[in-house]
Amino acid sequence: MSKNLSVQKRIRQAEKARLRNKHYKTLMKTMIKKVKTAPTKTEAEPLYRETVSIIDSIAGKGIIHKNNAANKKSRLAAHIAKLS
Repeated sequence: MSKNLSVQKRIRQAEKARLRNKHYKTLMKTMIKKVKTAPTKTEAEPLYRETVSIIDSIAGKGIIHKNNAANKKSRLAAHIAKLS
């Protein structure tokens, strides 16, 4: 490890950010999975609204790109449209 104090601080900060980002990404993936495994449209729609909110907040924090967020929301909407 470097003896430079600024490098050591940068390493500490990067690790904290990595763990924080990992938490949000895991939350997002879990919510997406819940929407995809919902058996009916009526059960999936409230989950979809909650998931979209989470995806938007994650994109706003810069954890995922806004186009990536839009793609995820679009695919979920298409999935829900197929449900009966």
